[in-house]
Amino acid sequence: MRGARPSPGWFSFVAIAASLSGGPALASGDAALGEYLSSECTACHQTSGRQVGGIPAIVGHPADQFVVLMNAYRTRQRGNVVMQTIAARLTEEELLALAAYYESLKPPG
Repeated sequence: MRGARPSPGWFSFVAIAASLSGGPALASGDAALGEYLSSECTACHQTSGRQVGGIPAIVGHPADQFVVLMNAYRTRQRGNVVMQTIAARLTEEELLALAAYYESLKPPG
């Protein structure tokens, strides 16, 4: 994903997919489990909430959008071999937990 900027159409896709994703199920994400699982994520994404190089910040990312993006990596609709591999290994419970955890963090102000 280095150097790639999502097109305006991508944001529309995320908005539509998020509205169809059954938002209330996201409430079941266990943020404590997500924190436990996040060490692999922070190796690249940092915990500062700042984008580093071409690696986007995920601190404070809305849970519904996080799930949609990770599912796009799972299905190879988004190209990044590292993220595709990581997303493919996550169970639905782990994905929801990570989404809840990252949403709960406050980005730097």
